Amino acid sequence: MLPKADLRVEVESRETLLSGFLRVDRLRLRHSLFAGGSSETMTRELLLRPRAVGVLLFDPDLDQVVLVRQIRIGMLDERQDPWLLELVAGMVEPGEQPIEVAARESVEEADLAPRGLVKISEYYNSPGISNERITLFCGRVDASTAGGVFGLDDEHEDIEVVVLDVEEAVRLVETGKIHNAMSIIALQWLQIHRRQLEASWSAEAEAEAETDTETK
Repeated sequence: MLPKADLRVEVESRETLLSGFLRVDRLRLRHSLFAGGSSETMTRELLLRPRAVGVLLFDPDLDQVVLVRQIRIGMLDERQDPWLLELVAGMVEPGEQPIEVAARESVEEADLAPRGLVKISEYYNSPGISNERITLFCGRVDASTAGGVFGLDDEHEDIEVVVLDVEEAVRLVETGKIHNAMSIIALQWLQIHRRQLEASWSAEAEAEAETDTETK
């Protein structure tokens, strides 16, 4: 366990520089030093984001995952294809729970309703500059019905559904073709927990079948 330390942060001032699709605040602050004493006053910009959710859509019967592809402006200066392969994802609206967002976004972006949603992990995307917190889920789908272009027009979404064999998706991670953190974390999690996940879903299906039989 890490040793406890009496570390403190003193925010001397805070102002909002931008409040639109993104919110950016400028902070002047000082903080405790590990060696004792306090740092000098420094200025930092903080990107404030709502909570976000990502969903890995997995078909254990066909051994396939359903990803989406859309343009990402963060790649425009990187001299790479800005249309990235990613997970279905979206922002948590006020009053929503992350698992509700996972179900909603799967329908909006891929026209698929996942079953047996399982939480993968929760992490901060880039805590050096932002408070963005992401929750990842994995949900069971029928990939044989997947395909097409979806998204909400009023959000300027143009989202292509892409179905890949699990082995191919993992290979794209290993070769750097899939290079966003959300997708890498989820696909590596699937590699580790795949058999356990399939067993859990199978047990749930059997329990549902027994319940249906008893109610008839």
